[in-house]
Amino acid sequence: MSKLVIVGTVAFDAIETPFGKTDKILGGAATYIGLSASNFNVDSAAVSVVGGDFPQEYLDLLKDRNVDIEGIEIVKDGKTFFWSGKYHNDMNSRDTLTTELNVLEHFNPIVPENYKDADVVMLGNLHPLVQQGVLNQMTKKPKLAILDTMNFWMDIALDDLLSVIKNVDVITINDEEARQLTGEYSLVVAARKIQEMGPKYVVIKKGEHGALLFHDDNVFYAPALPLEEVFDPTGAGDTFAGGFAGYLAKTGDFSFENMKTAVIYGSTLASFCVEKFGTERMQNLTDKEIYKRLDQFKSLTQFDIELT
Repeated sequence: MSKLVIVGTVAFDAIETPFGKTDKILGGAATYIGLSASNFNVDSAAVSVVGGDFPQEYLDLLKDRNVDIEGIEIVKDGKTFFWSGKYHNDMNSRDTLTTELNVLEHFNPIVPENYKDADVVMLGNLHPLVQQGVLNQMTKKPKLAILDTMNFWMDIALDDLLSVIKNVDVITINDEEARQLTGEYSLVVAARKIQEMGPKYVVIKKGEHGALLFHDDNVFYAPALPLEEVFDPTGAGDTFAGGFAGYLAKTGDFSFENMKTAVIYGSTLASFCVEKFGTERMQNLTDKEIYKRLDQFKSLTQFDIELT
């Protein structure tokens, strides 16, 4: 089993959807990634920053799920990163109402000493210079570096983003971001262009329409599980990334064939995340529930056909 370093925000969110709204609740990319990856019992550490207003119970939650929190800096006189948003009726689009960087504005990530040799690094959605700063601290080149990013960084820090993209093995972005990054509408062409930028593997997330995995000329598609209700999509992409990275860290097999399974695990865990507000569903997830849903995925995609 490989060590896993998780870099990203640990934050407060306030969310409004057609199903209701919340006050400040636990959020952040590293939180969702860590909770998701913890289902594989991997040796993981979160690298992030919070303010003195961040409840100890939230840190204990991560610790109780075997996520090492030594790398989460606490700025006693600072305030934790805060985001609030409102989802439209289709649940695919949202309006950002508030973004308060707070302690994140001057975040300098410090990887714990005993995780600087980790085989797998999951770079959650942060400024590309922060992501590169983490890679620079590793005492050996990770066997697998995975990067998640978004259109915001393409808008304000494209050169820095392209620089860190050169140094990773896998990139996970959504379809809109893949098109923006490459200027190509076809996702097949876009994935090829992104591979030319550095990553061997490209994962393009399509929300309720599943995810695509590209490697050389190989393509794999995993559908999203049809759900009766999507309660809150916040963190679904990070939960996917956590399942993807957690499974690969557990197995230590970074082949295309095994990544196909990792995509299925990521999609399965993301399907739970959207069922309740914030991290609530991920906090109480059981192995039995995961295996049952994996079986549903198998039934959804498996068929026999006679080719004549």
